[in-house]
Amino acid sequence: MKTATIIFLAIIFSGITNAQKFAFVDTDYILDNIPEYKGAKKQLDDLSVQWQKQIESKYAEIDKLYKAFQQEQILLTEDMKRKRENEIIQKEKEAKDFQKSKFGVEGELFKKRQELVKPIQDKVFSAIKELSTAGNYSMVFDKSGQSNILFADSKYDKSDEVLKKLGFSPAEKSTEKNSENPSDKLKERPNSTPGEK
Repeated sequence: MKTATIIFLAIIFSGITNAQKFAFVDTDYILDNIPEYKGAKKQLDDLSVQWQKQIESKYAEIDKLYKAFQQEQILLTEDMKRKRENEIIQKEKEAKDFQKSKFGVEGELFKKRQELVKPIQDKVFSAIKELSTAGNYSMVFDKSGQSNILFADSKYDKSDEVLKKLGFSPAEKSTEKNSENPSDKLKERPNSTPGEK
């Protein structure tokens, strides 16, 4: 009797899993086709470069002070040495604090990214959710970035439909993009093993 029940449950569950619908999207592709996102990304990149130059300038000044101190320390009194050392330490602290305020976890770059990019990502997520509901998809996977999708048939790619739902026209996909298969990337790697030179 138990065996018959187990077989019956297995048949029911296999029928349920066969009835589920799956799709996938490529959020990198979707975002790259939204001009507003490209503008936000450029603005963030420009800010990042500007702040990085300021940080490099601060560290160059510290390096200059340290080298001058190294050359002059023989001539300085103990009090003057301490004063110069404290000045260098203070400048290093200011540079680190500036770097943290710009690039830290709660820094200005993070806040600016939240301000510019998050609303766009929320719109994309909302469009994906609407598409999922309308298409009765049980799951929608994202194949961008570090996904675990090893193979995906392009007929299940709903990225263009998400773009259309957002009011953007999809870019022409190359045949290379449509037939993307991770095993092809493995074939492109040279035959070498770790430790070989």
